[in-house]
Formats: sequence, C-alpha cells, structure tokens
Amino acid sequence: MCLLTGDSTGDKPKIHARVTRKKDAASMTQFTERTILVSGADTAEVSRPLRPVIDQTFDAVLFDMDGTLIDSTPAVRRAWFAWCAERGLDPSFLEGAHGQPGRDIVASLVPPEEFDEAFERIQQIEIAEVSDVTILPGAAEALSAIGENRKAIVTSCTRPLATARITASGLVPPRVVVTADDVVRGKPHPEPFASGAQRLGLDPARCLVIEDAAAGLRSAQDAGCTTLAVAGTHVAADLSADLVINSLVELKFLATASGIHVAWRTS
Repeated sequence: MCLLTGDSTGDKPKIHARVTRKKDAASMTQFTERTILVSGADTAEVSRPLRPVIDQTFDAVLFDMDGTLIDSTPAVRRAWFAWCAERGLDPSFLEGAHGQPGRDIVASLVPPEEFDEAFERIQQIEIAEVSDVTILPGAAEALSAIGENRKAIVTSCTRPLATARITASGLVPPRVVVTADDVVRGKPHPEPFASGAQRLGLDPARCLVIEDAAAGLRSAQDAGCTTLAVAGTHVAADLSADLVINSLVELKFLATASGIHVAWRTS
C-alpha cells in the first residue's frame, strides 16, 4: 500500500543548501541540493554530491508506482478512511505515511494479536477501491520507450494490490515488478530498489530511480541509485533528489545500445 498524503518525516533525507533553477517559461523546473545525505546498511550517514540526470545514460530505470506512474490518491484515501472508521481510529496518522508499506503502518497501530486480521482487512478494502485509478501523464510513454531488460516497478504495495491497481489503470507493466511481498524490509530501507536492480542483473549505482515520496527517495539513495523525483504528491521543495521535475512529460527516454538516455523533451 502506498499512502498519498503528507511527508515521510522520519526518513526524509536532510537538505543542505538549495539552488533553484528554471529551465524555461513552461515551468520545467529543476530543483537541486548541493548534497544528499545517504547511509549504507552498516554505515553512518554521509553526504554525497548531486549526480547529473539530464543527458546521462543509465543501465536501467526503476519506477515507483503510486504517485509516479499511476494516480491512486482518491482510492487510497477512501480505503484508509473506511478502515479507520471500522476500527475507531483517527485517520490523522495517514499524514506522513506515503511510500511506506501498509503492513508497517498497520503494525504501528494495532496490537500484535490483531495484526493479521487488521492487515487482511485493509488489503481487502484497497483491492476493491480501484475504480478511479488512472495513469499519470507521461508514464505510459516512459515505460514503452524502455526495453524490458532495462526497467522495473518497485512498489510498497503487496502483489495483489499492485496487480489490482495496474489492471484498473490500464498501465502495461514491465516484466519485473518488485512488491512488498518480495522484500523483508520495505521503503525507506534500500532493499526494494537494490532488489529491483538485482532482478535485472544490474548494479544499483548504474540505475536511475523515479519516485514521488521521501521514503522511496531515501530507499533509492541508500541503495546507491541516482534519483529523480516527480512533484505532485509532495511539493518540489520538499523532495530531496538529484533532480526534481513536475511531470514525466517533461522528459524523453531513448533506448540505446549502452542503456537508457534521459533528456528534456523539446516538443
């Protein structure tokens, strides 16, 4: 499950000096930070310089799903508000949960002996609430431009929920889809994006991750990936990444013999 409200305050990469540069009058805006703080599984936080994204070639592109490729915000809110009503919970906890696995959220709210029933119930509600899930602008074009061996979806949804939302939206998924069921530790831990790269047989350091949430960006950065954030779920100023854009329609992806070349779309 991927909640689509608020910030992920606990795991958001810290921001150093910020520079804002407008690309053109069409509001294709690049927000950058001079450094990003990252950490490995056994290392303390360290800062790394920003990496270039535009006019670079990557071995693969790993996409988040909710808020990046598809818009499921209304469905997510209906489902979790219904679940909260059934359990008598204040839904204010939803703020800041976007991008985190649903099982982690449920575990933080109910006693251990109630977890299985509570998690199964939210899954039932979410899987049924997909009538208005849609593809975000530029998402289908981005996926279709990239070959099967150079793309993956990495989502905090369970596999049944990811399948339900992908099917409802009409998105054509890549061969590799990593879900919360495929990893031990979900976002913001680096395992999801590291697993996505591994399933493609590639080095995470040679992969570009496209995300919309702080938890996912931190997961990708700690896995060693270059990060591109898409504003929408959160405002651009709240996203810490190598590059922040407003929409995937601003970019074009070109498959080459050496990988996926990323450039600004000019027409």
